[in-house]
Amino acid sequence: MSIVVRGISWAVVVAAAAAAYGAYDPAFVAARWPAAAPLAQKLHEYLPAALTGKPPAAAQAAVAPRPPVSVVTALAERKDVPWRINEIGTVQPIASVALRPHFDATVEKVLVADGAEVKAGDVLIQLDPRQTEAQLAGAEAQLAKDVAQLEQNDRDTARYTDLVARNATPIMNLDNARTASATTRAAIQGDKAAIDNLKVQLEWYTVSAPISGRVGVVAIKQGNIAKAGDNSQAGVFATINQISPIYVSFSVAQSLLPTLREAMGTGADIVATPQGSKTSSRGKLSILENAVDTTTGTILAHAVFENADELLWPGQLCNVTLTLKVEHDTVVTPREAIQIGQNGNYVFTVADGVAHVRPVEVGRTENDQTVITKGLQGGESVVVDGALLLIEGSKVESRNPAKGAS
Repeated sequence: MSIVVRGISWAVVVAAAAAAYGAYDPAFVAARWPAAAPLAQKLHEYLPAALTGKPPAAAQAAVAPRPPVSVVTALAERKDVPWRINEIGTVQPIASVALRPHFDATVEKVLVADGAEVKAGDVLIQLDPRQTEAQLAGAEAQLAKDVAQLEQNDRDTARYTDLVARNATPIMNLDNARTASATTRAAIQGDKAAIDNLKVQLEWYTVSAPISGRVGVVAIKQGNIAKAGDNSQAGVFATINQISPIYVSFSVAQSLLPTLREAMGTGADIVATPQGSKTSSRGKLSILENAVDTTTGTILAHAVFENADELLWPGQLCNVTLTLKVEHDTVVTPREAIQIGQNGNYVFTVADGVAHVRPVEVGRTENDQTVITKGLQGGESVVVDGALLLIEGSKVESRNPAKGAS
């Protein structure tokens, strides 16, 4: 019995050994031990490819060709690209004048309505001028008196001159007459200066618009007493803001200063859209402040707008778009085509249904299009959707063949 069992055991050992060897060479085992051939073939399929020299069936299935990756493509284009910057600006009047009284006086008439549009020279407020008119009349009377006195002094000078020539009076009398005439002439000049001064003051009683613009609320009414020397806001009759033309002021990074100065020379176009409005106004970049703000690293720029329709209002916030220049024949791609890797920016280009990695150098982004400064020539098909599934050499299938590559 033991001999039989021992024989069976050796048979099992031999079969297992044959099957194990068959994992390396199943054909050899099948030729000599047909019974062990199925087990050897199974072991051969699961043995690592590094030992057998060819992958198992499961591995062969795993490395089967991948299906094409579905992507969306677009063309890299060559075209003229405007260089625009977008900022928030504030509308400011080119001129703003606060009207104040020069001296105390009663308000006789208010000839302008609150918020009215005025022209330079329009009479706005009339003050009571009677006190100054009386002073002017007194000064004119004094002038007439001094003129009459001068005539008398001149006659005395002529008489004493004749008498001195005949030795009929001392020369001292002639000298005194001449001195009196000179004194009276000086008094007359003083009278004329006083009259001129009073005439100027008299003009101040009529408050006129020094500039054209729009008046705010007129703070003083007929019958009030205007107080001179009141430097507070309460001492202001009214404020006139120039509305047309008008400034829009905004801050720009100092790094753009050379480009801004160049743009001023070519009449850079600027568009201002008041916040909350769908209507825009066009103007020109006109002035740069004479110093950079060191706390913010920006420079204040002013654009002038004709504003004939009064779309822009002092103090208003605006979205400002300034076109610095137009770069001609520039390569651009959709912003979504740009990928970022360890070695920098790159895009996937598609040619003959195969994706290729193309390193690129990018510039600025304008209206969702990125300027490519190096790496593309224009006309290439680039992947804008689906790039995360791609590697170099991936087969691709475009979902928009009319717009991209095949």
